[in-house]
Amino acid sequence: MTTVVLPGSFDPFTLGHLDLTRRATALGHHVIVAVSHNPSKQGLLDLEARTAAIRGSLAQEGLEGAAEVRTLPHGLLVDFCREVGAGAVVRGLRSQLDLAYEEPMARMNHHLAGIDTIFLLTASSLAHISSSLVREVHALGGDVSDMLPAASLEALHADSDLR
Repeated sequence: MTTVVLPGSFDPFTLGHLDLTRRATALGHHVIVAVSHNPSKQGLLDLEARTAAIRGSLAQEGLEGAAEVRTLPHGLLVDFCREVGAGAVVRGLRSQLDLAYEEPMARMNHHLAGIDTIFLLTASSLAHISSSLVREVHALGGDVSDMLPAASLEALHADSDLR
């Protein structure tokens, strides 16, 4: 079984993220969902809430053991991959724009450390979902319940209740 890393800010962890995790495990990989803090993004949930929501989502899907959640330390992704013994990074592609964004990073990761990137096309039914759009719809009072696993939806509502 190969270990792979699915990195992201996951703010919040969507059904698209869960689908990528499920599909990577079905391919025989042990998936480390590596949660990062992206200072260039306007955050909604803190790192602890995101990590807990992902753990809850993986448990609800029965993916414990096949997938785990870790916090991605500051620094290079390839250094984290080496540290955890990962042979590849997994990234989802919703459109050609995602490929244009992801390709240079994939090439750099390979150049720096020989780490390959596995691209999985997002399921058509989930291709319109992104964390940033979910945050925006939620902030404007829209219903995002069909875009998130239950644990992520609970974290989002808990965060809203605190504001």
